[in-house]
Amino acid sequence: MNGAAPRVPLGSKTWTSISRAPIVLIPVGSFEQHGPHLPLDTDTRIAEAIANGAARACEQCEIGPTITVSSSGEHQDFPGTFSIGRELTEQVLIELCRSADWAARVVFVNGHGGNHAAVTSACRILEAEGRPVTSWWPQAAEGDLHAGHVETSVILHLAPHLVNVDAMTAGPTPTLRELQTDGVRTHSPSGVLGDPHGATAEAGRDWLDTWVDELVDHIQTDHR
Repeated sequence: MNGAAPRVPLGSKTWTSISRAPIVLIPVGSFEQHGPHLPLDTDTRIAEAIANGAARACEQCEIGPTITVSSSGEHQDFPGTFSIGRELTEQVLIELCRSADWAARVVFVNGHGGNHAAVTSACRILEAEGRPVTSWWPQAAEGDLHAGHVETSVILHLAPHLVNVDAMTAGPTPTLRELQTDGVRTHSPSGVLGDPHGATAEAGRDWLDTWVDELVDHIQTDHR
């Protein structure tokens, strides 16, 4: 991926320049706290980077509009977090896909674990309507839930100037059910779920390359 030119997103094109029946990748991010050391748009940056990498490898793929605010209620106790909730996130995804019947397929590239329910439900409804849609999200190391080693490494690779290395701190790794029930701040006052120490840009590049390869494989397998 290093040195490759980014793909031009659909928003920069005219309708007449869009390839016939493209596969549209829609990055789904979030706008939420990522500890004292990472930017609020971490999930969005990662989802966009993965989608862009996959689009470079898949000629039929186009990059659609990014969802930058989604379902982040579990982080609402932290300043800077914005959320539109699960139901509205689900409805936004449904309507976006319904409006893209000109596409061969829509792929939601989800960068935020808190969107799992919304994305899964949206795809189920759209599939029942007969619309070609699928979703994919990156898998990280177990116990590295949020703003830990993996996300910190990836942002060190993508935007090192936005990482406050001196502010890194480790946090606990509660279950997803505990986070959804209690909120993140109850378990981690810092907002970190995992340990970012030892993160490197090189590791972040490797994670990103792996995720891009996995997404490309998913697209090619799903579109046969």
